[in-house]
Amino acid sequence: MARGEFSARSQEKKRKKWKKKNPKEKIRSKRKQKKLKDILEGSPQARGIVLEKRGVTARQPNSGIRKCVRVQLIKNGKQLTALAPYDGAIKFIDEHDEVLIEGGGGRKKGAKGDLWGVKFKVIKVNNQSLEMLRKGKKEKVKR
Repeated sequence: MARGEFSARSQEKKRKKWKKKNPKEKIRSKRKQKKLKDILEGSPQARGIVLEKRGVTARQPNSGIRKCVRVQLIKNGKQLTALAPYDGAIKFIDEHDEVLIEGGGGRKKGAKGDLWGVKFKVIKVNNQSLEMLRKGKKEKVKR
């Protein structure tokens, strides 16, 4: 390795080469090149309109139908599938309701648990907390 007075260029070249091998640096460079796109466009939450309710089957070794909703985001028009968490939460979500979506809690912005491709969950319906609706502390507002 060159260590002389005028060796800065060669040292920068070597540093650049090794930097490309770092996994975090790979993600950062892909994001700069717009190859790795986040559907929420960097924000932690987004509002959307419910298009339909659907059941997603859990993958092996679990079994069961997880209650999910298909949502179209207001800010960019993209569609995604979001989980209606906890018991009986799907009853409070109807088609054409406005919902607030946040990340589902999986590692590296991925799916959580036994659901393929479901990376988001519903936290509010028509500006009412889904948890409060579920517990019966609030009533659903008609829009």
